[in-house]
Amino acid sequence: MRRLLVAVVLLGVLGGCANTPPVVGELAPTLDDPKAEAAYMAVLDRYSDRQEIYDGFDTRLFAGATIQTPAFRDARVHRQALFQTLPAVKVEALLAEEQAEAAKFHEFFLGVHVNDFRYDDFSHKKSIWRIALVTPAGEVTPAEIRRIGRVDLNVQAYYPYTSLFWVGYRVRFPLTFTSGEPVIPEGTEQVTLRVASSLGNAELKVHAR
Repeated sequence: MRRLLVAVVLLGVLGGCANTPPVVGELAPTLDDPKAEAAYMAVLDRYSDRQEIYDGFDTRLFAGATIQTPAFRDARVHRQALFQTLPAVKVEALLAEEQAEAAKFHEFFLGVHVNDFRYDDFSHKKSIWRIALVTPAGEVTPAEIRRIGRVDLNVQAYYPYTSLFWVGYRVRFPLTFTSGEPVIPEGTEQVTLRVASSLGNAELKVHAR
């Protein structure tokens, strides 16, 4: 049955009629506790968005992004603890590590699926893509873009909007402008991660707190 599902999906893709990225392989891992699973998905949904770039009926890009707020980091660590049955002392150490990272950057997980591998160059210095964090105070470009690599089941466990043909990136922005003003002013409810090139523009809007 699974082979048949994969074949059907691939036929749709090869036929040029796919308007969603191909879903091949196993489904993303989930927690055994339905309440814990639903709670994590609610947090993920609050801090994530998905957008697409099309050229007529052809898909150029599928993108999903999650801002790594302190609240999301906390939820992700507790999800990891449940998957891995971590001891309390390890959980506390991970939480401290994550909150220390949150104090250094505005960070996003960015997952992308491109139909043409040549356009998967987000971390290159001469990338065709311009990524920016847009807030009420203005916009800022990344301090760092690091390619995490091809998505696997472990990544899908935390970012289930991705799948086998996606690639993950870590995108970090400074906390302040060169003027010293905060990039995300206090009280900001929503910010936008803009991913733009000659192929099109995707604006992923997420809650900032």
